[in-house]
Amino acid sequence: MPDFLSDELTALRERTVALAQGPLAALRDDPTLTPAERSAQVRALAKQAGLFGLTQDARTPALTLLVARETLARHGAAHLPGLFGPDAGLLAGVAEPLRSTHLAPMLAGERRGGFAFTEPGDAPRPTWAAVDGDTLIVSGRKSYVTGGAEADFLVALVEVDGQGPAMVVIDTALPGVVIDRRFASLDGSTHAAFRFDGVRVPRSHAIGAPGAGRSQALARISAVRRLVAADALGTALWAVDFVGADLLRQRRGGPRAASERMRLRYGAMRIQAYAARSAVYRAARLHDSGRDAVNESIAAKVIATETAGQLVDQAIQLVGGEALVTGHPLEAALRHLRALRLAEGETDVLQVNLARGSLDLGKGGL
Repeated sequence: MPDFLSDELTALRERTVALAQGPLAALRDDPTLTPAERSAQVRALAKQAGLFGLTQDARTPALTLLVARETLARHGAAHLPGLFGPDAGLLAGVAEPLRSTHLAPMLAGERRGGFAFTEPGDAPRPTWAAVDGDTLIVSGRKSYVTGGAEADFLVALVEVDGQGPAMVVIDTALPGVVIDRRFASLDGSTHAAFRFDGVRVPRSHAIGAPGAGRSQALARISAVRRLVAADALGTALWAVDFVGADLLRQRRGGPRAASERMRLRYGAMRIQAYAARSAVYRAARLHDSGRDAVNESIAAKVIATETAGQLVDQAIQLVGGEALVTGHPLEAALRHLRALRLAEGETDVLQVNLARGSLDLGKGGL
């Protein structure tokens, strides 16, 4: 539950609210700033508020990240660049040479990484690698690599012949690394599809023990699913707040909050948001307690994104046609949330995975 936060988390939430409603809102709405100027000023403010480093410290509790991201999204500031530093992700704890050549420059903002997990539907087999002495020869394809077109390297799931799955760091400038396609989603995010044609990669670029790649990737995805849930949850709460303010707005004939029909719809929205918020907070607390919360993180992601999508759709219905105009906050939220329903696993696939976790593995709880 979002109740009974520690004094430290309550202070973080209040600090984040003040930041989002004040200086971040001003930067977001300032048309005179270039993207680079806006990002630099946001980054400075985030560091001052103690937000920037949260994602870079592996010890940051899931609940802390949830409070920060939910609060930013609830106040319309979650998507400003520079709020959070690049996190180590799957590179956390790597040894040399990757620590110096990839991890440190990425954390410093000097190099960009991408996560390559998904193969396109028509790929003949998962991306694989043959072993040639101290070299891996990687072949295959990956799609939906978010930010891949700008990435200096990819952390890719690769089936190593005779050893099993491994996460392998592949520099995008290596011979044989080809971007097949660049594309954008309706929410404005950019992606790339890659092809690997016999790319020669040092074996030292494989992260962890052979055969552990899939579990490493799934652990990373589980963390990202909780962050997606936090973002969707904050946006859902923002939509409920937006509708509430709109119903109370003075109009000719009085505010629409006097209508019992409107109150019925608005009350239902608040109940949906309450249920989703409870689920997302429970998943974060379970993870922080040391429990296996993979299935609960799946459930939280599905509940948050599906509920948020429904709430924004209902908000548009209640506010009216003006909310469909390009540039309206609700129109932008609708596009953003539609994409989140597919991010880090589409809803139908995640429901099947959750059922497998329960029926076949005895994982997860209610």
